[in-house]
Amino acid sequence: MRWLTLILIILIVFTGCNKEDDTPKNSDSDNDQTKTENSESEPQNDENQTEEKAADKQAAEAEEGLTLNDFKPIPTDVEGLAKQTSGKFADPKSVYDLEDELKKEMNQLGPMSENPTDEEYEKYLRFIYSLVKENYPNPENVIKKWEFASFGSPDLPDSKFHFKENYNVEIILDSSGSMANPAGNGTRMDVAKKSIKEFLSEVPEEANVSLRVYGHKGTGADSDKEMSCNAIEQVYGFNTYHEDKFQKSLNQFKPMGWTPLADALKQSQEALSQFDSKKNTNLIYVVSDGIETCDGDPVAVAKELSKSNAQPIINIIGFQTDAEAQKQLEKMAEVSGGIFASASNEEELQEEFERAEEVLDAWKDWKDDAMQDLEAKRVNSSFDIMGLHNEWSFTTMSTSNQMKAVVNVSQDLGFFTIDQLSEMKSRIDTVISEIDSTVDQLEKDLEELRDKNLEEARKIVEEKYNKQTTQDD
Repeated sequence: MRWLTLILIILIVFTGCNKEDDTPKNSDSDNDQTKTENSESEPQNDENQTEEKAADKQAAEAEEGLTLNDFKPIPTDVEGLAKQTSGKFADPKSVYDLEDELKKEMNQLGPMSENPTDEEYEKYLRFIYSLVKENYPNPENVIKKWEFASFGSPDLPDSKFHFKENYNVEIILDSSGSMANPAGNGTRMDVAKKSIKEFLSEVPEEANVSLRVYGHKGTGADSDKEMSCNAIEQVYGFNTYHEDKFQKSLNQFKPMGWTPLADALKQSQEALSQFDSKKNTNLIYVVSDGIETCDGDPVAVAKELSKSNAQPIINIIGFQTDAEAQKQLEKMAEVSGGIFASASNEEELQEEFERAEEVLDAWKDWKDDAMQDLEAKRVNSSFDIMGLHNEWSFTTMSTSNQMKAVVNVSQDLGFFTIDQLSEMKSRIDTVISEIDSTVDQLEKDLEELRDKNLEEARKIVEEKYNKQTTQDD
């Protein structure tokens, strides 16, 4: 199908490697040797001494200080924005309450010179951006969701998305110590257990269900690492869902120790090997709040697992993750062809499981009214596009506000003059305007892709319908 080919092409375009955080490390320098040499030189008049000191200072800065080349350009394209990670001061409650921390960072550059060049302005601009930059949701995930919404169609080019006579779903739940952190009215684990229970209560009677947990023994201490990293257990299934038995399984463990995510996936691969993809639709949902801590490589394992005989779809929900963990979890979803979703609270976690329930409902009752289904997908995709545009716009506005807050505080601390403050804000507005244009163009591109795909799909449905009615006659 041409419309699905278009989706796959866009997936490739948006796929890239996450970039490392470009916030520079502290760079301490001194000019003691230069000062000593100046003090030993022969007396000169004040004007010459001033000129020589200025020259020495510039030479020392050029030799030892941070230059424009030490900072990556501010991204204004879709790929650059989608792949950037959060800076040190990304969306804090108030930059104005962080003067000491900000002063420490700004001391890396020091006060702006009296007559700054465009290059110097750009250096400060890039540095400040690196401090406050935020995560932009990856548009690739929107397109993957559109593909996932078509789950079950025999027209999809990848056979692992086709409905099979058997359906198996395994949830892999992080039970490491960090899952005991507060979330809403309970802990992260409380929220996760509640969401998982509600999700599985809707599975078809014919489906096989499994719950696998890891890190639920020992503590976070080094002395318990080996025991905790080996704590991986299938506490339920693969069996049909029975609420009482499943609830008992949920209640028998608590968040305790380390995070053996890679080994948990390996055990899942072994268990799923009995469910060949030729006769089974297999899904895995990973719910985790942290990065691998047991020396495994979950990205490599996820890639291997997706190519196994079971060919499971691996969807990953990062629950209140930091930037480093999110990067790893996103990569796991990317290499396995699954979807990564970030949930920061109970409501968002529920939304992701509700999306999964839609797939279960489709497997249970695949409707023949294809044209109506297409229109529903158009509406849903419109909400997806609007939601992504709103998130990107909000992130851009937040970044602008944070950058201006930083320059305001920096001016109060003596790093900028009033005139320099005004110029910095003007340059911030220019960068933000470029990003806003990119955000608007992204929305148009996604709408165009959606419309092309739906038009192709309508033609195919009409052709099939006409062919079927002709045969019936």
